Amino acid sequence: MRGGCRLFPLLLLALLRGLCRGREPAPGAVTCGSVLKLLNTRHSVRLHSHEVKYGSGSGQQSVTGVEASDDANSYWRIRGKSDGSCQRGTPVKCGQAIRLTHVNTGKNLHTHHFPSPLSNNQEVSAFGDDGEGDDLDIWIVQCSGTYWEREDAVRFKHVGTEVFLSITGEQYGHPIRGQREVHGMSTANHHNYWKAMEGIFIKPSMDPAKHDEL
Repeated sequence: MRGGCRLFPLLLLALLRGLCRGREPAPGAVTCGSVLKLLNTRHSVRLHSHEVKYGSGSGQQSVTGVEASDDANSYWRIRGKSDGSCQRGTPVKCGQAIRLTHVNTGKNLHTHHFPSPLSNNQEVSAFGDDGEGDDLDIWIVQCSGTYWEREDAVRFKHVGTEVFLSITGEQYGHPIRGQREVHGMSTANHHNYWKAMEGIFIKPSMDPAKHDEL
């Protein structure tokens, strides 16, 4: 009986340690400040932007999908809903509001009530200057676990208009021939799943002050 009493605290400590480990992010979690490419899993193209404006609709910088994996214009930085709300190295939670800032042009992934030029869904553009835009730059990460994992296919739901970031396969002609239209769709389906691909990932840490680049 006395031996059982001595074992009880040890068993309790082991249980508490296991629970704490369960709350920690996995090494493959996508983190704030990471720079990455996003692959649409249905159409095998990466989210892309460039200094080419739409000829209709908003006239803002266009956002497309490209097949090439090595295009430098396909990098996006993970940022918070507001400055300071997503500290560098903090794992992104499922259900968290983020901004995606295009690295080469400093504009944010954006959508609004303009029709997209090819499919007549909702136009998705890149908007703002040096990472600063407006409330229509905010997206919710939809995934099934606690954190957005690199291996997961996730959805991005727009806060302001409630559409999903999507591709359905329509292709542009000149001057961006072969690139796919990116747009917003009102329904969740297989056209709006995305997966983290190439990039610079900040190692996940519960302490944002402790981080490393991979």
